[in-house]
Amino acid sequence: MQLKELQQQAIELLKNLIETQSFSGEEDKTADLLEKWFKEHQIPYNRHLNNVWAVNQDFDKAKPTLLLNSHHDTVKPNSAYTRDPFKAEIVEGKLFGLGSNDAGGCLVSLLATFTYLYYAENLTYNILFAGTAEEEINGKNGIAALIPEIPPIDVAIVGEPTLMNLAVAEKGLIVFDAVVKGTPSHAAHPNTDNSIYKTAKVLKWFENFKLDKVSETLGEVKVTVTQINAGSQHNVVPAKTHLVIDVRVNDKYSNKEIQEILQKEAPVDEITARSLRLNSSSIPLNHELVKAGIDLGMATYGSPTLSDQAMLSCPSLKIGPGDSTRSHSADEFIYVKEIEEGIEKYIKLLEKALK
Repeated sequence: MQLKELQQQAIELLKNLIETQSFSGEEDKTADLLEKWFKEHQIPYNRHLNNVWAVNQDFDKAKPTLLLNSHHDTVKPNSAYTRDPFKAEIVEGKLFGLGSNDAGGCLVSLLATFTYLYYAENLTYNILFAGTAEEEINGKNGIAALIPEIPPIDVAIVGEPTLMNLAVAEKGLIVFDAVVKGTPSHAAHPNTDNSIYKTAKVLKWFENFKLDKVSETLGEVKVTVTQINAGSQHNVVPAKTHLVIDVRVNDKYSNKEIQEILQKEAPVDEITARSLRLNSSSIPLNHELVKAGIDLGMATYGSPTLSDQAMLSCPSLKIGPGDSTRSHSADEFIYVKEIEEGIEKYIKLLEKALK
């Protein structure tokens, strides 16, 4: 199939995806659209829950496998939208609509790339495309549920908006719940063990807390208190103050190591990780995908934002059309030209790296 025809088909698919509600956990109709694409292009495919996947025609178990992955779920539109978030409209080269940038443009560009290379011969890697669900909520029915169902993956490209630059590493995430305890009492009586006052010192500790190991690509581990909750009425000193701590983990620490450090050092009475499964991820700078991208003029960087890379145990590279700063914004959009160029660059990247 001609490249220009694929580009137009990809843009039309993105319009249909925008106009089909697909909040995380409710992606059945957009999964249907991905199925329709494969049927129209006469490519055999599989579906597990709302995850749709396919392999290239010359799939060979003896070869390593490259995963092309992006997600088709969206967040809910915020209240600042001035346009209909479910209306796909092109204005002055911008395709507006919920999920257009995050990550519809990446999804359709990777799908078009997979379709373009479906019949390619003598590739050094198999290619497996997966359009997955529940990325925005790190859900268990997305790529985490799909991994056991598909052939083993040796390396992955995860489609997220990076302006088609190479995110060669991505920070992991741990959310902690912490408790500072005190002595409950009537507000009218003296109390030298007020959990809210004690929390002031705890907050200062977290503000100044630093970990020693700094990553060349991801920088420091970032620890941020994001929520505080205490008390139920004005005349009662609460027994506990609850904190939520957001920790963005670099590739120098495992999530388990961070948990052990904070449980040992944080000046709180209790601290518990909600999950340790969202790990940092990276790909060696000497990997053929990275070298091919650099040769094509793509810049490398470390990404502070989380994606489905966190669910993968293999080396992974994050790259895609669009701009991350537009994600989850009001009147979200992606430039049509970004999609067209994204498909071209994906194809060039894979042809250079895999042939």
